[in-house]
Amino acid sequence: MALAPKFAGQAYSANVNPKAVHTLELYLDYFSAKMFKTVHTTVLPLLPRKYPSQLSIIFRQQIQPWHPSSTLVHEAGTAVLRLAPDKFWSFSAKLFEQQKDFFDVYVVNETRNQTYRRLAKVAGQVGLDEAEVYGLLEIPDKEVDGGANVGNKVTDDVKLMVKVGVSEGGGGC
Repeated sequence: MALAPKFAGQAYSANVNPKAVHTLELYLDYFSAKMFKTVHTTVLPLLPRKYPSQLSIIFRQQIQPWHPSSTLVHEAGTAVLRLAPDKFWSFSAKLFEQQKDFFDVYVVNETRNQTYRRLAKVAGQVGLDEAEVYGLLEIPDKEVDGGANVGNKVTDDVKLMVKVGVSEGGGGC
């Protein structure tokens, strides 16, 4: 499936020209660290040498609704895509390293915005401005234009990613 230009940071290509032979789409949740680590540390380094113009890899963000914080971590990934698409893979690697900090038992007693602040700090570790990331993630504490369930500034992008996952069969496993 085609990748919307605003999500281009999800694609990893090693000198791939527009006529790449294969595209591998990985449907990953930020709580699937083993799969990401294998791809990131073993497969991606091989691409420039072995398959320099034959393979493109797309990291499709796949929210797992049975993990309440899954949406939050994917919103953070989406904020990174918006601000610095070239840092998406490094942010993802850093978040996978720290994934346990965002497991259910470690977020249950904090507000959503407190979790977003911690996620913005992870983005800061790969060179993004924490305040900018948080600004995209923050949920207002008052109605906006009469709406009380308005989401944040990346909600529409996340909705689009979820629709792609559902329509293309990522399914969330």
